[in-house]
Amino acid sequence: MTLRVVLENYPVKSIKKIGGGVFGGGPWKKDEVTVNGKALSLDDIEHGIMRKQYPSPYIHYMVNCASIGCPNLQPKLWTADSLKADQKKAASEFINTSRGVTIKGSDLKVSSIYHWYKEDFGGNNAGVLEHVKQYAKGDLKAAIDSGASISGHDYNWNLNE
Repeated sequence: MTLRVVLENYPVKSIKKIGGGVFGGGPWKKDEVTVNGKALSLDDIEHGIMRKQYPSPYIHYMVNCASIGCPNLQPKLWTADSLKADQKKAASEFINTSRGVTIKGSDLKVSSIYHWYKEDFGGNNAGVLEHVKQYAKGDLKAAIDSGASISGHDYNWNLNE
């Protein structure tokens, strides 16, 4: 749905430029699809259905807002047969990029996703760090093992073309 919304409004520099609004806009509250006779917005799908009915931090690696700051859009459909493995792969891919976590000495700057949805990752920075640690590799793993901690967050809203 997100890709359709972006394509219908392309060219656009950021999904936040679609739909107007007072605080930067975005199309998240606009009804975009009808399922079983019920009109749903992108927010309804992510927050009212997915996060509410299937609480899991992995949802944040499955839902994509077409921004550079988002986890990778996976090249295949999410299916029951490979869901857990695909979720873990998506988490690892994102966490081990500068879009997920950036190392600056003993400080880690994490994606704002971990800030906005902290409750889905344990409710605090310690929970976020524990989640990240499960998938950290190379320099990131070494930094965490050496006591690096979360010092901030960042997000790039530019369209991921």
